[in-house]
Amino acid sequence: MDIYVITELAGKIRDNIKKVIVGCDETIELVIIALLCKGHVLLEDVPGTGKTMLARSLAKSVDGCFSRIQFTPDLLPSDITGTNIYDQQASGFSFKSGPVFTNILLADEINRATPRTQSALLECMEERQVTVDGTTYALQEPFLVVATQNPLETQGTFPLPEAQLDRFLIKTSMGYPLTEDAVSILGRFNEQNPVTSLVPSVSSGEVVNAQRLLPRILVTEDIKRYIIAIIENTRKDEDVLLGVSPRGSLALMRASQAKAALAGRDYVVPDDVKSVAKAVLGHRLITKRIFGMDRNPADDAIGRVLKATPAPTEMIGGEILK
Repeated sequence: MDIYVITELAGKIRDNIKKVIVGCDETIELVIIALLCKGHVLLEDVPGTGKTMLARSLAKSVDGCFSRIQFTPDLLPSDITGTNIYDQQASGFSFKSGPVFTNILLADEINRATPRTQSALLECMEERQVTVDGTTYALQEPFLVVATQNPLETQGTFPLPEAQLDRFLIKTSMGYPLTEDAVSILGRFNEQNPVTSLVPSVSSGEVVNAQRLLPRILVTEDIKRYIIAIIENTRKDEDVLLGVSPRGSLALMRASQAKAALAGRDYVVPDDVKSVAKAVLGHRLITKRIFGMDRNPADDAIGRVLKATPAPTEMIGGEILK
């Protein structure tokens, strides 16, 4: 398999996004991994760190359609999916599609909408389709939800339930820029917003092709058992009330395949699994301790699990995997 098709595509998208986004290399890579895996991303960060800009830059980079939904308590499910409207001339109902019919959907402040409205995204994210009044409509490919939420605000918010969190392949954050990056941002955005002049680096069709190639990345039996051992150990950790589900194990394997492809390999090594474990598994845990400003108990639990789970050692293509 020509793995470099995926590697080159990911590199083009990354380099194009970095024309707008300064720093945040790890976050950009995780978003690209989610795109390749047909997954979705939850960005939890304070306002003004570039979450919307990242989603817009990604949409432009892949020559895709971009839609933004501002989630509020009065938002209705039909405001997301669309609804049937009576057409007097045709003497019948016609379907008016909602903003979910796009390639890159920004669900801004997703935890401000009611659970009823949040649940409207479940079918979209999992089955990539919308069902309205008994009729099912397929969504466009590629389709990626980038949802944002503020970790500090609690008033007027409805925390995402476990079933909704489990639909996100990755949870990450942008973070504050380093001093030199912050200075670079001032210069880059001084005269105009660079995202307005951004041109596509790949086509949507190329992204879909890369998504179809990704499952061919080799995952050996030992690596599969290593992934399952990590998942099972999350359920045994003393600080965890609810461990990772089987959907989480699939997500970890897919993300590991994408990580290997970005590194130019057609096989997964244990370091691929370790490098994406916190972003893929952290939001799927329910811990006994609450989240603090300085420590994330879920990340701590994943760290303990990775240390306690022995990685396999084997030989593939002359390289020792360990």
